[in-house]
Amino acid sequence: MTDTSATASRLTRRRLLGSVLFTAAGLAICFLVLVGKPATQPTELPEPRRPLVAVILAEPSDHSISVRTQGTVEPVRRVGLVAQVSGKVERVSDLFLDGRFFKAGDVLLELEKADYQFAIARAQAQEAAAAQRVAEERGRNLQAQREWRDLGTSEANDLFLRKPQLRAAEASLAAAKADVAAAKLALERTTVRAPFDGRLEKKSVDLGQFVAPGSVLAQIYATDRVEIHLPISDSQLALLELPLFETAVVDYPAVTLSARFGGERWQWEGKIARVEASIDRDSRVTFAIAEVSDPFGGSEFQRPPLTPGLFVEASISGKPITASVELPATALRGDNTVLWVNENSRLERLSVELLRREQDRVWVRGVEAGLRIVAEQSSQLAAGAAIEIAELRPTSG
Repeated sequence: MTDTSATASRLTRRRLLGSVLFTAAGLAICFLVLVGKPATQPTELPEPRRPLVAVILAEPSDHSISVRTQGTVEPVRRVGLVAQVSGKVERVSDLFLDGRFFKAGDVLLELEKADYQFAIARAQAQEAAAAQRVAEERGRNLQAQREWRDLGTSEANDLFLRKPQLRAAEASLAAAKADVAAAKLALERTTVRAPFDGRLEKKSVDLGQFVAPGSVLAQIYATDRVEIHLPISDSQLALLELPLFETAVVDYPAVTLSARFGGERWQWEGKIARVEASIDRDSRVTFAIAEVSDPFGGSEFQRPPLTPGLFVEASISGKPITASVELPATALRGDNTVLWVNENSRLERLSVELLRREQDRVWVRGVEAGLRIVAEQSSQLAAGAAIEIAELRPTSG
């Protein structure tokens, strides 16, 4: 019993010693792995490549920047043709149709004349009767003068000499003559003539219709000139030299109008003639009025007429703008800034004044001569970034 216990005790001590040795060996290995590994050597990364950028050498100069706007063609003179006398429409000219052209003095329609011819006959009869009374009173006046002279005195009473009666008869004759002239004028007004060279836009009466004085017979407009009211914003106003004052001596700007008609684009030349008397209260813009002479005279150029109602685009010649720079539209950022390259080949931001923008070009002010402006913006470009210049070219003007 004693030998068995001793053997078990020795076996337990051996197992414990083995566990201790195994644990120590494991700890030694972990220490060597963690502490004894070689130190990490730093790796030098290559410097990122700078983006290649095309730049423009700014050269401020004077530019005449045209202003683009648009409007609708309207006649300078449009009136309602109105009847001055009453009557039934008795005759209608072939010119009295919508769209027809006419010359000043052309007969457009005629009203029934019979009543006015009767009025002339009655007025002439009254004129004859009044003339007879004048002749009678003149004869009585002469007779009264002789009778008074036979009485042996040179002074006579006006009533005895029938002077008031003579003046009344002469006044009646003048009124009768005026009635004849009025009746003839009324008869003449039964023939409605064109007041100017023009075109009939819309007729309102026709053959057999009765019209009263003041009735609108038709809408007509003159064909010698047309006008276009062109809205000009405040920023555009600074680019133009407009006749804002009556006494200002200004060479009115030329205007080029263009419109698409019949599947083709056509152009007409005109001039700014005046400016509207007030600023539009809704849009707060100023309206410049362009005029075009002889808008229907383009047949020799095989060009369509500049008809009222046609919507046109307008390009107005601007006044010279000093110290402005023309750049590609891609050079301007959305916040009206540009990027320029400093002496260290790094980008800086510059705020500019936008004068005019077109589809592929912009005109700005506030750029000094010699600045190198980035020609095209990119998401990779920002203020402070280092770049390399790929191309250097001058501005367009």
